[in-house]
Amino acid sequence: MSDEFDDWRDDASELGLHGLLLHYDSVREAEWPPWLVRVEQEERARRSLERRIRTAKLGRFKPLADFDWAWPTAIDRAQIRELFGLRFIDEQANVIWAGPNGVGKSMLAKNLAHTALRAGHTVLITTASAMLNELAA
Repeated sequence: MSDEFDDWRDDASELGLHGLLLHYDSVREAEWPPWLVRVEQEERARRSLERRIRTAKLGRFKPLADFDWAWPTAIDRAQIRELFGLRFIDEQANVIWAGPNGVGKSMLAKNLAHTALRAGHTVLITTASAMLNELAA
Protein backbone atom coordinates (compact mmCIF):
# COMPACT_ATOMS: atom_id res chain seq x y z
CA MET A 1 0.00 0.00 0.00
CA SER A 2 1.57 3.31 -1.11
CA ASP A 3 1.44 6.69 0.58
CA GLU A 4 -0.88 7.99 -2.17
CA PHE A 5 -3.49 5.43 -1.18
CA ASP A 6 -3.13 6.30 2.49
CA ASP A 7 -3.44 10.00 1.62
CA TRP A 8 -6.73 9.61 -0.20
CA ARG A 9 -8.08 7.41 2.58
CA ASP A 10 -7.29 10.04 5.21
CA ASP A 11 -8.76 12.78 3.03
CA ALA A 12 -11.88 10.70 2.32
CA SER A 13 -12.31 10.23 6.06
CA GLU A 14 -12.00 13.99 6.69
CA LEU A 15 -14.62 14.58 3.99
CA GLY A 16 -16.95 12.01 5.53
CA LEU A 17 -17.03 9.80 2.42
CA HIS A 18 -18.09 6.80 4.47
CA GLY A 19 -19.45 4.76 1.56
CA LEU A 20 -16.14 4.98 -0.25
CA LEU A 21 -14.25 4.06 2.91
CA LEU A 22 -16.58 1.11 3.52
CA HIS A 23 -15.42 -0.35 0.18
CA TYR A 24 -11.78 0.73 0.61
CA ASP A 25 -10.33 -2.78 0.24
CA SER A 26 -12.02 -3.29 -3.14
CA VAL A 27 -11.12 0.16 -4.59
CA ARG A 28 -7.88 1.07 -2.85
CA GLU A 29 -5.70 0.47 -5.91
CA ALA A 30 -8.08 1.92 -8.48
CA GLU A 31 -7.05 5.17 -10.13
CA TRP A 32 -10.33 7.04 -9.61
CA PRO A 33 -10.62 7.30 -5.78
CA PRO A 34 -7.79 9.84 -5.37
CA TRP A 35 -9.31 11.88 -8.23
CA LEU A 36 -12.79 11.68 -6.69
CA VAL A 37 -11.51 12.80 -3.29
CA ARG A 38 -9.54 15.70 -4.84
CA VAL A 39 -12.60 16.84 -6.85
CA GLU A 40 -14.75 16.75 -3.69
CA GLN A 41 -12.14 18.75 -1.73
CA GLU A 42 -11.93 21.39 -4.47
CA GLU A 43 -15.72 21.70 -4.75
CA ARG A 44 -16.17 22.04 -1.00
CA ALA A 45 -13.43 24.68 -0.88
CA ARG A 46 -15.09 26.60 -3.74
CA ARG A 47 -18.51 26.50 -2.10
CA SER A 48 -17.02 27.49 1.26
CA LEU A 49 -15.33 30.52 -0.29
CA GLU A 50 -18.55 31.56 -2.05
CA ARG A 51 -20.52 31.25 1.20
CA ARG A 52 -17.93 33.22 3.18
CA ILE A 53 -17.82 35.96 0.54
CA ARG A 54 -21.63 36.23 0.62
CA THR A 55 -21.78 36.51 4.41
CA ALA A 56 -18.81 38.91 4.63
CA LYS A 57 -20.95 41.71 3.14
CA LEU A 58 -18.07 42.93 0.99
CA GLY A 59 -20.14 44.48 -1.74
CA ARG A 60 -18.40 45.79 -4.82
CA PHE A 61 -14.89 47.16 -4.57
CA LYS A 62 -11.95 48.15 -6.72
CA PRO A 63 -8.93 45.85 -6.69
CA LEU A 64 -5.84 46.91 -4.79
CA ALA A 65 -4.01 47.28 -8.12
CA ASP A 66 -6.17 50.38 -8.72
CA PHE A 67 -5.22 52.03 -5.40
CA ASP A 68 -3.52 55.41 -5.84
CA TRP A 69 -0.48 55.15 -3.56
CA ALA A 70 0.31 58.83 -4.18
CA TRP A 71 -2.91 59.79 -2.37
CA PRO A 72 -3.14 60.08 0.56
CA THR A 73 0.40 61.26 1.00
CA ALA A 74 0.73 60.03 4.61
CA ILE A 75 -0.05 56.35 3.97
CA ASP A 76 2.42 53.79 5.33
CA ARG A 77 2.71 51.43 2.35
CA ALA A 78 5.00 49.00 4.19
CA GLN A 79 2.48 48.65 7.01
CA ILE A 80 -0.33 48.05 4.52
CA ARG A 81 1.78 45.39 2.78
CA GLU A 82 2.42 43.75 6.17
CA LEU A 83 -1.31 43.68 6.93
CA PHE A 84 -1.93 41.79 3.67
CA GLY A 85 0.39 39.07 5.02
CA LEU A 86 -2.49 38.39 7.48
CA ARG A 87 -0.23 37.89 10.49
CA PHE A 88 -2.63 40.04 12.54
CA ILE A 89 -5.15 37.18 12.32
CA ASP A 90 -2.80 34.75 14.03
CA GLU A 91 -2.10 37.43 16.63
CA GLN A 92 -5.87 37.86 17.13
CA ALA A 93 -5.55 41.59 16.51
CA ASN A 94 -8.12 43.89 14.92
CA VAL A 95 -7.49 46.24 12.02
CA ILE A 96 -9.09 49.67 12.19
CA TRP A 97 -8.52 52.37 9.61
CA ALA A 98 -9.27 55.96 10.53
CA GLY A 99 -9.02 59.05 8.39
CA PRO A 100 -10.98 61.56 6.36
CA ASN A 101 -13.44 60.63 3.62
CA GLY A 102 -12.08 59.64 0.23
CA VAL A 103 -8.61 58.40 1.15
CA GLY A 104 -9.26 54.71 0.44
CA LYS A 105 -10.04 53.20 3.85
CA SER A 106 -12.99 51.17 2.59
CA MET A 107 -11.16 50.02 -0.52
CA LEU A 108 -8.19 48.82 1.54
CA ALA A 109 -10.47 47.17 4.10
CA LYS A 110 -12.43 45.29 1.44
CA ASN A 111 -9.27 44.15 -0.32
CA LEU A 112 -7.82 42.98 3.00
CA ALA A 113 -11.06 41.15 3.78
CA HIS A 114 -11.01 39.50 0.36
CA THR A 115 -7.41 38.38 0.92
CA ALA A 116 -8.39 36.86 4.27
CA LEU A 117 -11.41 35.13 2.72
CA ARG A 118 -9.26 33.58 0.00
CA ALA A 119 -6.90 32.36 2.73
CA GLY A 120 -9.80 30.48 4.32
CA HIS A 121 -10.85 32.90 7.04
CA THR A 122 -14.31 34.19 7.87
CA VAL A 123 -14.78 37.95 7.59
CA LEU A 124 -17.44 40.57 8.25
CA ILE A 125 -17.11 44.09 6.87
CA THR A 126 -18.86 46.86 8.78
CA THR A 127 -18.58 50.59 9.31
CA ALA A 128 -18.21 52.34 12.64
CA SER A 129 -21.66 53.88 12.30
CA ALA A 130 -23.29 50.52 11.50
CA MET A 131 -21.51 48.92 14.44
CA LEU A 132 -22.61 51.69 16.82
CA ASN A 133 -26.20 51.46 15.55
CA GLU A 134 -26.21 47.72 16.14
CA LEU A 135 -24.77 48.13 19.63
CA ALA A 136 -27.36 50.78 20.45
CA ALA A 137 -30.17 48.50 19.30
